[in-house]
Amino acid sequence: MHLAGVVPFIFLLLLLGCSARPLYPLPSRRNDKSKQPIQTFRPFNIAHRGSNGEIPEETAAAYMRAIEEGADFIETDILASKDGVLICFHDVTLDNTTDIAEHKEFASRKRTYEVQGVNVTGYFVVDFTLQELKSLRVKQRYPFRDQQYNGKFSIITFEEFISIALDAPRVVGIYPEMKNPVFINQRVKWSSGKRFEDKFVETLKKYGYKGSYLSKQWLKQPAFIQSFAPTSLVYVSNQTDLPKIFLIDDVTMPTQDTNQSYWEITSDSYLDFIKDYVVGIGPWKDTVIPVANNYLQTPTDLVARAHARDLQVHPYTYQHPYTYQNENQFLHFNFSEDPYNEYNYWINKVGVDGLFTDFTGSLHNFQEWTSPLSPDDEDASKLLKKIALMISEFSKT
Repeated sequence: MHLAGVVPFIFLLLLLGCSARPLYPLPSRRNDKSKQPIQTFRPFNIAHRGSNGEIPEETAAAYMRAIEEGADFIETDILASKDGVLICFHDVTLDNTTDIAEHKEFASRKRTYEVQGVNVTGYFVVDFTLQELKSLRVKQRYPFRDQQYNGKFSIITFEEFISIALDAPRVVGIYPEMKNPVFINQRVKWSSGKRFEDKFVETLKKYGYKGSYLSKQWLKQPAFIQSFAPTSLVYVSNQTDLPKIFLIDDVTMPTQDTNQSYWEITSDSYLDFIKDYVVGIGPWKDTVIPVANNYLQTPTDLVARAHARDLQVHPYTYQHPYTYQNENQFLHFNFSEDPYNEYNYWINKVGVDGLFTDFTGSLHNFQEWTSPLSPDDEDASKLLKKIALMISEFSKT
């Protein structure tokens, strides 16, 4: 990376680490007409929890880094605090990715709740107010990833996340997930009987997110709504026409709300049903193509059957950069330790429409190499010459 790109990013990191208040209280209202539009001619680069392979997940810094690296969409998981504020956080417990264990004032908050049919013990997000959550600091999930940013960044709200996308120098889409809606609705209550899903859609509407896929409104502020819970997707389809993605878990995991098996929700009849509410599916990639002994096996026909119903396919998660050797544990042996081989396989052989990645820059570099956003100078020069010739010929007539 050039030094000119490093200096402002480091400056932003220092601001985030030192600021005692949220850096993004409200999005700015800059002139959207001057922004580079989102690309729609190649598979979407979806920054999974931000550029979380480099910076702790779901933090403002991780999302800004992803935008800098070329993400089309920044992806987040939405949960709710005890006082009903929507926040960006993946786990229902705080144990794995925050410093909660160091906060002795919260020692008595450990609980055991049932989550998706399993008893889970830990410090639950829903037992802490936003102010208390803001006092915690986020840390890297995996020990083999860069630890230098541990303790520097706080949990952010859904609104702060949105403002990061709206303040980007180009059009950047958002890809929020309604996370564990059954559990959240059991534990957090809002006035007037509103549900978690209602608050989720209200927030999107507040900041102008609306419009069906590829509509003029959507292209101005692109967004996908995602969830593993089909009833939540059906519910919000009556409130917003924003495109929705049905996430599909491992073959062993039933749906959290309807208790349907993987085989039920990937059947032809179910795809025929859900296509009326969603524009695509988001399966775990190792269910699209099964794996044995770290080798890909015979691909399933899920992608073909989805495409036959005009459903997009956005698999998750591509968890490696190009150079970090420790990440190769996520890279199947078929690809000779080269993530570009994997990207090429999924994009050009399997034909997926978007990819969730922990390393936005790696995928962006591959796509710029194989299908660049802009033609090179020579091609641009040839195009200008053709236009000049056409004008010249026209003026002679």
